[in-house]
Amino acid sequence: MSIPFLHQTDLFHPHADPDDHWDLACVYALARAGHYDLRGVLIDYPPPALDVTPDVMAVAQLNHITGLAVPSAVGSAVPVRRRGEKAGDQPAAERHGVEFLLRILRESPAPVVITIVGSCRDVALAGAEAPELFREKCRAVYLNAGSGTRRPELLGELEYNVNVNPAAYGAIFDLPCPVYWMPCFELTPPTWTVEEFGTFYRFTQGDILPHLSPRLQAYFLYMLGRSPSTDWLKVLHEPVDAAELAKFGALPRNMWCTAGFFHASGRKVTADGDIVPLTEAGERAVFGFEPIRANCGDDGVVRWEPAAAPGDPVRFIFRVRDRVNYTAAMTRAMRTLLATLP
Repeated sequence: MSIPFLHQTDLFHPHADPDDHWDLACVYALARAGHYDLRGVLIDYPPPALDVTPDVMAVAQLNHITGLAVPSAVGSAVPVRRRGEKAGDQPAAERHGVEFLLRILRESPAPVVITIVGSCRDVALAGAEAPELFREKCRAVYLNAGSGTRRPELLGELEYNVNVNPAAYGAIFDLPCPVYWMPCFELTPPTWTVEEFGTFYRFTQGDILPHLSPRLQAYFLYMLGRSPSTDWLKVLHEPVDAAELAKFGALPRNMWCTAGFFHASGRKVTADGDIVPLTEAGERAVFGFEPIRANCGDDGVVRWEPAAAPGDPVRFIFRVRDRVNYTAAMTRAMRTLLATLP
């Protein structure tokens, strides 16, 4: 049976960072292949500093491309002020995202995987509001945020997703369900290199874009070009601009979240870029997750130790096992995955 899945994201138009649109396409590809029952996309309310809007058009485009009918909702505009704050502590108009999430958990026939690739705000509010529901109906949370170093005294700043709402980030580590922590970097400010306890990698968009269907190419070009048009459907059926494809294909793209999408579906990626079941990856896997004991302070800084003891909350940390091949392998795997979309 497909795994029920909820995707939380800071997906905006014009984009704040194109990685979110690449992530969304990967999630849809896994859903169309039958690995996920994608039950919803929860989009962050835009930060005040950004002149953007939640990109419900991107969700509509991928629904049209794939034939799926995935609903979306927009989260709260009000930051979590203290750890453990509940949705009921917020104005009624700001609870729609949390209500959307809790409804998905209640109505799902099986426990749901939640992936967080943006702010932790709405998941934190939902978890505090209904901890028993999370205990019963949340299969796991994949948390893409933070810095994975074991020497937090070396940190110069909080990672971006943590800094958006540190209290909400800390609350994710209190959830009564498994948490797979995927630090974006090992240290911040980042070195922008592949690190052992950081998910970051960088690829050239031209390594993937030419291999995609024309409609999926149009989806990416519409986003990358920051088009002011709201006719999201028309652009999918127009001829692809070869010059635009070449221009954006030459640009690098930073990525963080791809490994979690594969892992939550029961898959890993080998050094050759093959997507294989978890049970078959063995020593060929370029990434994995290891059990830890973790504590996140109210300041958004995580202190962790390997090998969690019996009775500890179920927490895992992402680890790059093959730093030499990680980038090439993840790029090839993503190309293989996205090439399945029509």
